[in-house]
Amino acid sequence: MMAGNGLFYPLFGFASIVLLIYMSFGDVKMGFEEDVELSFVERKGSQFVLDGKAFYINGWNSYWFMVQSVDYYTRPRVSEMLKAGAKMGLTVCRTWAFNDGDYNALQTSPGVFNEEAFRALDYVIAEARRHRIRLLLSLVNNLQAYGGKDQYVQWAWQDGVGLSSSNDSFFYDPSIKSYFKTYVKAILTRKNTITGIEYRHDPIIFGWELINEPRCFTDPSGDTLQEWIEEMSTFVKSIDKKHLVTIGLEGFYGPNDPKRLTVNPPEGWASILGSDFIRNSQTSNIDFTSVHIYPDHWFHKQDFEVYMKFLTKWMLSHIEDGDTVLNKPVLFSEYGLSDTIKNFSLADRERMYRTILDISHKSARKNQSGAGALVWQFLVSGMSDFIDDFGMVPWERPSTYSLFIQHSCRLAHVNKGLTHRNPSFKRVC
Repeated sequence: MMAGNGLFYPLFGFASIVLLIYMSFGDVKMGFEEDVELSFVERKGSQFVLDGKAFYINGWNSYWFMVQSVDYYTRPRVSEMLKAGAKMGLTVCRTWAFNDGDYNALQTSPGVFNEEAFRALDYVIAEARRHRIRLLLSLVNNLQAYGGKDQYVQWAWQDGVGLSSSNDSFFYDPSIKSYFKTYVKAILTRKNTITGIEYRHDPIIFGWELINEPRCFTDPSGDTLQEWIEEMSTFVKSIDKKHLVTIGLEGFYGPNDPKRLTVNPPEGWASILGSDFIRNSQTSNIDFTSVHIYPDHWFHKQDFEVYMKFLTKWMLSHIEDGDTVLNKPVLFSEYGLSDTIKNFSLADRERMYRTILDISHKSARKNQSGAGALVWQFLVSGMSDFIDDFGMVPWERPSTYSLFIQHSCRLAHVNKGLTHRNPSFKRVC
């Protein structure tokens, strides 16, 4: 009708451009507004609970999500991994919510934040929400990678307030503890620039991990680390009462626990690291505990059959603790087999993973405390700078890929359909 007077085509062209821009950029936020309402994962005794039903986990680690989301050209890797995880029926991913003083740091100095990096973390959480993958977010590293407790100690020395050059002063120096609390508060109260939801109010976040693999060599009694755990878990709960909190333990039994002699790795070193699985996990504001599984790193003797015997006993012992001593879920939040060990084979790795998943499934069927397992680690193609001796692109080896899908299908039955809420996974089983 309007073509005759020349108005139709310009108006149509303008409207088309507006529509294209909206579809290209506006759909991101629109998608979250239309998303189904999510519930927080809770704890009831020794089980995780979601919408009143027991919730057992098949998941993975991709520590690299935030650092790969800072640059727009690498962001698709995060989306690709989350989409693939959803298609595999995986339900939880553990990733870093820290980068202290490193390249593209989130925290550039105590209490000073890089907004670009914060927006990267916003993106990770928003994408997880889009794919319905819950995130276990770790708040600091015991190790040096991405800053860790070493960086906090360096900052204290640079500010002229440090009590000691020991990196263990992270756990007892008042100034450093104040730095960390400032960081934690900033994370928990951050309002996501994509979803508009504060982190502490977002149920796509599964929970908070205080520190990855804490050790305090200077106090093998465990008192220093225990006091830190009590203080920091209480602080987190004072800000966020909705999310679950864990420590980030490797699972070693402490110096006064009889299991240090019968279950810990051999030679006694594991009981004098300053951590204590039972004592630490009994802390009132710790909702669930974590255990790692790395026999190839913990044994001097490289014997795969010895590893297999150990990991079975290791897992069953901690599940027993969760049921009979702690009354809390036990999440095996890292497990892996290094490809650098003598006579390594992918078949052995799959055998080890199958054993871990079978024990996890048996715990789920019996309603026990073994709440699930998160493999270390998954990546997508083209990430050679991030792959380590445990990393894999799961779909590049069909037998590995199917192993995780089969376990997801088994847990879907135990979880009474909770996994099937993810439309990407509905037809797999």
